[in-house]
Amino acid sequence: MDFLGKNGEYPRSYIINGSSTYRNPFQIVDSENFVVLLKEILEMLDEKNDESLSLFREYFLINEKSERINEKYDVKRIVDLILILSFKTPEYIYENYGIDMMKHRKSFLNFIEILYNHWRNKHRFIIKSERYISDTSQKLAASYSLIRSNNEFKELIRDLYRQVAFNVSGENPKVLRQLPSGAQVAFLIDKMRIPKNQRFKNQWLYEPRMVWNVIFEPPAIFYTLSNKRQGVFPFKRRNILSELKLPKLHWVCFPIYVGRMLFYVYVHVEFLAMGAGVANLFEIADLKEIINRKPDGIVVFGLSEKMVSEDEKRGVVYLDTEEDVIVGVVPFSPANDYFGYMKKNILTVHNLRVIERGNLPVHGALAKVRLINGKSAYILLIGDSGAGKSETLEALNRYEEVANVDIIFDDMGSLEIQDGKIVAFGTEVGAFVRLDDLPPGYAYSTIDRSVFMNPDSVNARVIVPFNNFDEIVKPSKIDYVFYANNYSKVEDNEDEIRFFENVNEALEVFSKGARMAKGTTHERGITTSYFANPFGAIQMKEKHHETAIKFFEQMFRTGMKIGELKTQLGIPGYEHEGPLKAARRLIKLINDGK
Repeated sequence: MDFLGKNGEYPRSYIINGSSTYRNPFQIVDSENFVVLLKEILEMLDEKNDESLSLFREYFLINEKSERINEKYDVKRIVDLILILSFKTPEYIYENYGIDMMKHRKSFLNFIEILYNHWRNKHRFIIKSERYISDTSQKLAASYSLIRSNNEFKELIRDLYRQVAFNVSGENPKVLRQLPSGAQVAFLIDKMRIPKNQRFKNQWLYEPRMVWNVIFEPPAIFYTLSNKRQGVFPFKRRNILSELKLPKLHWVCFPIYVGRMLFYVYVHVEFLAMGAGVANLFEIADLKEIINRKPDGIVVFGLSEKMVSEDEKRGVVYLDTEEDVIVGVVPFSPANDYFGYMKKNILTVHNLRVIERGNLPVHGALAKVRLINGKSAYILLIGDSGAGKSETLEALNRYEEVANVDIIFDDMGSLEIQDGKIVAFGTEVGAFVRLDDLPPGYAYSTIDRSVFMNPDSVNARVIVPFNNFDEIVKPSKIDYVFYANNYSKVEDNEDEIRFFENVNEALEVFSKGARMAKGTTHERGITTSYFANPFGAIQMKEKHHETAIKFFEQMFRTGMKIGELKTQLGIPGYEHEGPLKAARRLIKLINDGK
């Protein structure tokens, strides 16, 4: 892509070639990435008439009236100056080029600092094309090679910054900070080597490279253009795959397991932060396991808005009857630059597949809670975003009576009937949660494994892995099913738990899906959502309702306890106390065994 400042767009995501070795500052300064970054800083500072450009205005200004940075400043000479300053002093520059660096030393050093910090605020990825290897030791060798490339790159970036600053200032810093300057995430990619008899008809699906290994360089922090999700993904019939062609240079494919289903998630390179989130939230599929299997779902994140209608601008899900697959699409738009759109689109496709197969998707959290005295129970909490599911399970860990809270899934799962018993399966190996809803210090304790999204903003989020794949795809029993009620205050002498007497009573509460919105989406106040699940249930409501009746009848038939748990999370002043009281009540329930 050609980024031209005012007449185009500067990238937030920078791609570094992982096949190169990085040992010479010329590789950095002479790169296309560096020139694009330099143009962006020049334009940004020029618009503000910033004093940091005083040197460039005196010696490198070629057309003051031009609005195009390339025509206003001699960018190539500025690049050459920075390169020369990586190994020469201002005196050399004056003697050979007549540029008085000392006169503008302070402003130039400030410019270099701004340039360096701006680079570090970008989304930075290193990608290496490497033939997939099934041998474990060779896989590790390929990963270590990519790690070395990134280490070389970040050391070269830091050395270049320090050397230029030292040569201009003449001062050696007393404190050196090893700031993260290389790629935040590294990807090994390969061609899709899927046998022809296992392919879809549309061959473009196999053009983008497929990710087979991901390496994080913590802390992985990304700043997206949006931090809330709104709307429901409409579900329509359209043979969308025959209308698309994704250029392989601008797209990568993440093969992931969503529970037991295989998905191909295609991500535009400008949204690779979303791809990094996917890799931390879902299980990356091993390429040798998927070569003889078609995906159960496809998601395309970053498709041109021209391909969708007005009501599909925030995302849409299509039933592609020609390929017999469900396809989720999120268009290329700043408003969609939020991981919630990626995650929920994937889960909508998953849930529609679950309903198609006669099973019940649940928007909830399932955990095995074990007490110190040996008693335990599998508890399923169902509710929409912000209902207090995760918060209540986390609050259990604060009580000394609790030995362990083993979370099976934290947001979305599915129920099946096997041999007359209802069992549950998870979808994700991690969680995408609000920083504000976590206990103080928890996010920092997982900083080496987490992906942070907009940590300084309202609705700041973190993607943290908490389970292994084998656990979420094996059937789990359920002892209690609760609707997470975050809007009802528990008065004195009231119980946090209310059990339902029959199927109709339970269905009335669960299907209404009421909650007090906490601002995690665009909604405010008391809202309702069919089965607290706008991700598939509402799109296929009739079939879902038939399935829900079948499952609730089976729950009562088999003696499973079904009720409502008041978390009070949506009530001002009870954001922390509410989940703690709900957790205390669950401990009593497990102890009493009823």
